[in-house]
Amino acid sequence: MSVVAAYIYRDGVRAREVTLDDPDALVTEPGEFVWIGLFEPTAAEMDQLRIRFKLHPLAVEDALNAHQIPKVEVYGQELFVVARTAQLVDEQIAYGETAIFVGAGHVITVRHGSARAHTELRQQLESSPALLAKGSDYVLHAVLDFVVDGYLPIIRALEDEVLDIEHRTLNTFLSHGEVKRLFHLRRDLIRFKRVLSPMAEVCGRLEHLEAPCLDNDVRPYFRDVLDHVQRIEAMVGALREVITSVFEAASLLEQQRQSAITRKLAAWAAILAVPTAIAGIYGMNFEHMPELRWTLGYPAVLVTITAVCGYLYVRFKKNGWL
Repeated sequence: MSVVAAYIYRDGVRAREVTLDDPDALVTEPGEFVWIGLFEPTAAEMDQLRIRFKLHPLAVEDALNAHQIPKVEVYGQELFVVARTAQLVDEQIAYGETAIFVGAGHVITVRHGSARAHTELRQQLESSPALLAKGSDYVLHAVLDFVVDGYLPIIRALEDEVLDIEHRTLNTFLSHGEVKRLFHLRRDLIRFKRVLSPMAEVCGRLEHLEAPCLDNDVRPYFRDVLDHVQRIEAMVGALREVITSVFEAASLLEQQRQSAITRKLAAWAAILAVPTAIAGIYGMNFEHMPELRWTLGYPAVLVTITAVCGYLYVRFKKNGWL
């Protein structure tokens, strides 16, 4: 059975538990609403709910198939909302989906792929009966807020990882694995951005949507969720800029290190060229060579080589090449 929890609430307080097998138990009275939570339900279970609550077939089909973009649709007296959940799995952002049916006296949540159950959310809402008494539209806000709050730990974890790589960039060359990881992070953030933008549109539309199941006093709560989404969007944009700056800094530092190595090699090559040239000249075995028959010729050549090489070393050292 994919039903995680199903309870009827009266004046913000849990009244009784219900099951899908007893349609009569799902009937609510004025001041009551039923909240049914499902995780990857079967077609038969969704068909039971469709018949009992007169859900639109297209909305039921979307809730079953998942893989929908965040959206808001109105079917008569029924409101259908799709939100995308996200979580870190093996250092990658994995996405799930939560479909929400909201109507007069009922709210149905259908989760796909998300490991975050709504158990904790129910407990928080049940601890605030005054808020839960606002009805099913407030539960809709709470579920959306719960989904959006799940985005924040992802961004913070990725921020810590990127900042750690940025710190290592200042000390050593980036490894091939670190470069690949930065590319994967940037790709994940681009995909995440594609989820956040429709989520912001959903919250913005709910704030201004005229629907029978949405009370005016609940609309400010959707604006609060919209603010959270926009803040996370800004964090994603800032993190993408940090990744770009890490790439640029790594490239500049690598060029700088390579330039320093090139200068050192050039300096040592110039120093070693002196004894190589002198030894090459005296190694040609011509009969008339300068100072060949001079007793101090050999020591003089050694002193000359040492002096010139020492002078070059001092000059290169002073110029920062060595």
